[in-house]
Amino acid sequence: MIVRPHQHWFPRLFSWHGAVLSKILFRLSLNLMMAVFAVICYQWYETLGIRLTTAPFSLLGVAIAIFLGFRNSASYARFVEARTLWGGLLVAQRSLLRQARGALRRDPAAVREFGALLMAFSWSLKHQLRGTDASDDIRRLAPQSVRDEVLASPFRANRLLLCMGSWLADRREEGAISDLLYNGMDNNLNELAHILSGCERISSTPIPFAYSLIVHRTVYLFCTLLPFALVADLHAMTPLVSVFISYTFLSLESLAEELEDPFGTAANDLPLDAICNNIERILSEMNDLSPLPAAHRPDAKFNLT
Repeated sequence: MIVRPHQHWFPRLFSWHGAVLSKILFRLSLNLMMAVFAVICYQWYETLGIRLTTAPFSLLGVAIAIFLGFRNSASYARFVEARTLWGGLLVAQRSLLRQARGALRRDPAAVREFGALLMAFSWSLKHQLRGTDASDDIRRLAPQSVRDEVLASPFRANRLLLCMGSWLADRREEGAISDLLYNGMDNNLNELAHILSGCERISSTPIPFAYSLIVHRTVYLFCTLLPFALVADLHAMTPLVSVFISYTFLSLESLAEELEDPFGTAANDLPLDAICNNIERILSEMNDLSPLPAAHRPDAKFNLT
């Protein structure tokens, strides 16, 4: 995710990092070459009776803008839901650790063990969603008693959830946690299960391919033929206007593709590393652990991963 200080409107016009322009620059250059070709060859293909007008492109442009609006709304809704789920994860984990610490004031080792399970869960979920290996973070955070069990599981976040349920059941059998508190903590564990399932649903269910393909093909066909419709009226200005219009459509489509998978590592995706780092810092502080892990900061290109 791009995180940068507020900018004045003028320098923001020239911002590069985080803009999708870098991703579509090659496609815009192809449109520029097509526009130059249309200007050079205009007199020749006009003698053949070939002539395009801007009328059909005006109608098609409105239709494409509507489709792109729906596509971006659908992608942004996935992004917002994903961020809401991760915000709910922090709330549930804070509540669980607070409940555990309040009930087990005389057993700080057990509370630290539970806190380690919570931190390992958030990092494991991050790795699961990004398709990366969680082994190093599990070895770093998970308690020794469950480490091998979690590492052997193909579904590590879910296995950690089971371990937290077993920890809670053990404390109940020992009489350290009352039935009333057990039910409250179990509800928060269920909330973690809902968050896990919600993230898996977003990650494994893309926007229907046929819908995305229709928009993709229409946008590229529109941008390819547009210079030939503009050249009759704009002449030498055709490349400038064509590239500007194409930039609008191509950038919207590219942004929708990024937001469709909010758990990725693109410039406009969620900063899961920073979120997990923040969760680890908060839970460590609640357990009076020090020193706290260093907070993640945006890099030189304002990118927070």
